[in-house]
This record gives sequence, C-alpha cells and structure tokens, in this order.
Amino acid sequence: PLEQPVCLFDSQRVFWFPTMPHRTLHLFRKGLRLHDNPTLLGALESSSVVFPVYVLNREFEEEAMQVGFLRWRFLLQSLQDLHDRLCAVGSRLFVLRGSHRIVLKELVVRWRITQISFDSETEPHHVALQQELREMAEELGLTVHTCVAHTLYDPRRIIEANGGRAPLTYKRFLRVVSDIGEPDKPVREVSSEDFQQCHTPCETECEQYRVPSLSELGLEVSDEAQTEVLWPGGETHALQRLHKHLESQGWVENSKPQVVPNSLWPNTTGLSPYFTAGCLSVRTFYHTLSRVYAQAKNHALPPVALQGQVLWREFFYTAAANTPNFTRMEGNPICLQICWKNDPDALQKWRTARTGFPWIDAIMTQLRQEGWIHHLSRHAVACFLTRGDLWISWEEGMKVFEEYLLDADYSVNAGNWMWLSASAFFHQYNRIFCPVRFGRRTDPEGHYIRRYVPVLKNFPSRFIYEPWTAPQEVQLQADCIIGEDYPLPMVCHAEASERNLALMKEVRSVQENTAKLTRDVAEEPMDACMKRELAEEDQPSKRFNSEPQIRPCSWGQETPRLPEITGQAV
Repeated sequence: PLEQPVCLFDSQRVFWFPTMPHRTLHLFRKGLRLHDNPTLLGALESSSVVFPVYVLNREFEEEAMQVGFLRWRFLLQSLQDLHDRLCAVGSRLFVLRGSHRIVLKELVVRWRITQISFDSETEPHHVALQQELREMAEELGLTVHTCVAHTLYDPRRIIEANGGRAPLTYKRFLRVVSDIGEPDKPVREVSSEDFQQCHTPCETECEQYRVPSLSELGLEVSDEAQTEVLWPGGETHALQRLHKHLESQGWVENSKPQVVPNSLWPNTTGLSPYFTAGCLSVRTFYHTLSRVYAQAKNHALPPVALQGQVLWREFFYTAAANTPNFTRMEGNPICLQICWKNDPDALQKWRTARTGFPWIDAIMTQLRQEGWIHHLSRHAVACFLTRGDLWISWEEGMKVFEEYLLDADYSVNAGNWMWLSASAFFHQYNRIFCPVRFGRRTDPEGHYIRRYVPVLKNFPSRFIYEPWTAPQEVQLQADCIIGEDYPLPMVCHAEASERNLALMKEVRSVQENTAKLTRDVAEEPMDACMKRELAEEDQPSKRFNSEPQIRPCSWGQETPRLPEITGQAV
C-alpha cells in the first residue's frame, strides 16, 4: 500500500500526499473526538467520501486488559456522544461488532474503499492490530494513512533521540524531550464544512450501525456501581469539564478559585478518563495550560504540576513502547523479580474492601462504585497490597485497577504499579504509607470513611480510623461491633511493614543491577514528592503517632525544566 506513517500538519491544516480523492474508511480506536484529530482531518482533506467506523470487539479489548462494567459503560457513552457530534456536522458513526479484519474487509468491498486511516498506537495489542490492517491494505490495494494523536510526542521519536533506547528515568526523559522541543500544537476541529466537501453516504439499514446497549453486549448492570454517573463518557463532557475546571480554579479571566479542602474528593481536574479514551486531546490540554501561563496577568496560574502530570504520562508511554512484557514481572528486564505471596483470600479482602482498615476499605469501595479514586488514595492501596502490608504482586493490583478505573491505561497503570511497589522507577522503598495516619491527616473527621464505609458512620472521629481500639460501649453506641459488623484488621501493620521492608532490602541487594536501570544518581523529582506524601517514618515505634506535613512537589536545582514542571502521572 501507499503508506504514510506520520502526517505533516500545522494548527489549521493537515497535509497529505498524494492528494488524489479517496473513498476512506476512518477507524476510530482511542481518539473518540472531533477536536485535534489530525488523522480524521487528513482523511477528510484527501477524500471525497469518508466513513467513520468503530469496531466493537470484546475479545480484543478484554484480551489485552481487564474491562469491567464501569469502563464498558463509559466507552458506550463516548461512542454515542461521538455519533451525535458527527451527526451535528453532517456525518455519523458506523458501529459494528466482530473481528476487526473480518468486519473491515467486508466494508472495504461493500463501500468501495480505497484508503484506510487510523491513529498510530504503541501498545502491543494495538501494534499487532495495526500490522493486521496493513496486511489487509496490501492485500486489497489500499492506501494507509496514520498519525500519532494520543500522546504529546511520538514515543518512537523520543526513543530514536535517546540512541534507540527508551529513557528509563524521568530526568533523562526530560532531557531528551527538552532537546526535541515543545509538542506540536493541536489541529483545528472538524466542522460541517469538512463534510460538505467530503460527505458520508447514508446507509439504508442505519439501525444495524447504532451504538449497542450494555445488555446487547451481554453486560449485566453491576451491583457495585452506583446509579449516579459522575464521569459521563464523551468529548462533550470532556470539554465541558475542562472549561469548568479552568474556571473554578480561577484560571479563566474574571473567575475566582473554588477550593475543596479534603484532597480525597474529586477536586483534581477529573480529566484522566477522557485522556484514556481519547475524548480529550492531551495536546489541547497541554497548550491550553501554556496559554494560561502566558496570560498570567489576567488570572491565577495553575500549578506547574499539571503539565508535569502529562509528561509523566508520556514517560510511561515511552518506556512501555520499548520494554518487553511491560505489564508483567516475568520477562520484564527493568522490573525486580520478587517472590510475592500467593494469597487469594487476602487479595479478595483487599479487592472487596474487607481489610479491617477503614481508610483502605473506603478507597476500594469508591473505586468499585465510581471508577475513580484520588492519586494519593491509589498510592495508599497499592502500597498496602504490595510492599507495605500484604506482599502480594503488583500485577494483581494492576488487574483490579484495569477492571474498575475509568482511566485505566495500559502503559500508565503498569508503570505506576511498578513504581508504587518499588519494583522499578521508585527506589525509596523504606518509605511506607500508614493505612491509618495518612488518611486521618487529610480528613481528620472521617467524612470520607462515613460516606464509603457507612457501617462506621456513627463512630466518634477519634476512633473512626482505628475502630478496633474503641471501647465496647462506644461500639455498641455506634451500632457496629468490630469483628462482627466490620472486620478486625487483617494484619498488624507495624509487624507486616517491618517484615516486608527486610524482604525488599534483600531483593534489591541481590538484584542491584536491575534496580540501577531505572534510577538516577540524584534523587528523582517523583521520589521527593513521594517522601512528602508518605505518612510513615523510619522508626517503627512512631508510625501511628507523628504528624508530618504534606508539601507541594518541587524540583531540585539540578533538574531540567520544560517548562518548570513536576507532578504525579495522570
């Protein structure tokens, strides 16, 4: 086929070569949006006819990652929103079910397709699909057009600039992208004028191409999921949420910040699910923040950490693109090989919020009900499952997050789990989250626990994080007997963390060469951030008593800036 792996574009137009009109099938996968969609825009500008298509292939999606009810619901909502937005500009979305190759081959023949376009992705399952599509295109004599649109940079470009290897430390990554320069600006939004010049033919049997319901996919409504949808899928909600967040933080002219005091509630941007599905362009977000910085005289500045969060996402995407078996321990050259415990009963207690630690259980309940938890909450439950208390493999935790998190992402999810379990990237393994004190510091009255673990709602604040320490009469007054109505702690945190710390120290001494692969000589910015977030101290006797302060993350003097950024992965 006439293949063009990367398109050339500026902020207004996308340039495709050759320019002969095509009948194009544009395959949506992640980029479920009309703004900053260079692949779709290029297809429109090189074609006389374009068919926007999405292939729902449950086997393909669930083979690569665990996908639960909440994520399927978000995807179907996003597809319906995309269809509605395409209809508004004179087109529509054709949704079909089955194998990509079988479905697309039939459509190519039926619609007399001469070109297929799709975004270029880097995850192994998407790379394999792309190869299938290219083979099909060669077989049928089709032109192939692709663009990189899901990340700020093409990970392959970063790897090439680093001598053919992925930079495995964040500081090294920043040096490489600093040399490359600022990310490309987003392209213009697809409009009705585009579909006036390049139309989408109407199909007589439109009903067969509609977005299916959950029940039609054989998905039962989850008993765990709450009725209220806090994160509706789709580009429309993504753009509304982006503007609302900028306005609420005082980053839009004449607006004032609205502060939410409890950091465990969703007072962050809440945009991560929309980045994962491609409902919101990461380039649009990045350059929107850049414009806010440039206009700082008129309104408040956002924290520089927001652009840093996006670059952490890029870092993990780049590492995953060049690391075999990135989502597994075995066969993963950058991951410590640890003999984790095989304890299905303990794993199930963690998963179903029956650990006996109210803060941990509240977090896991919110995860299963809503599909979202604050990044500090993610740190806490991941540390508890792995190196902190239960010594269970990070792969097991990653699978649970894949199933429930709306923003579950192949590269970022695995990268963060390796980091939080100190299997790679993070090396201050002696720092462990306390499952009692860290939550108490952010929410001393226990409002978060009262909401998500309602059986404990009547406990006085002084006991709500450690209800097993409450006298019997207090438990009776609260109408909750610990050990009967709510479980006792499944481990003694002080003893378990001491034991696990010794195990981790032994592992790292034996596998020092592997640990060095993802460690800079100087402390990583993310390591410094972790230190300030952790509620543990080095002395075991003080782990339930002292109250260190959280401080904002900041760069060390030696750290490169692009611009001045830091933060935790989105």
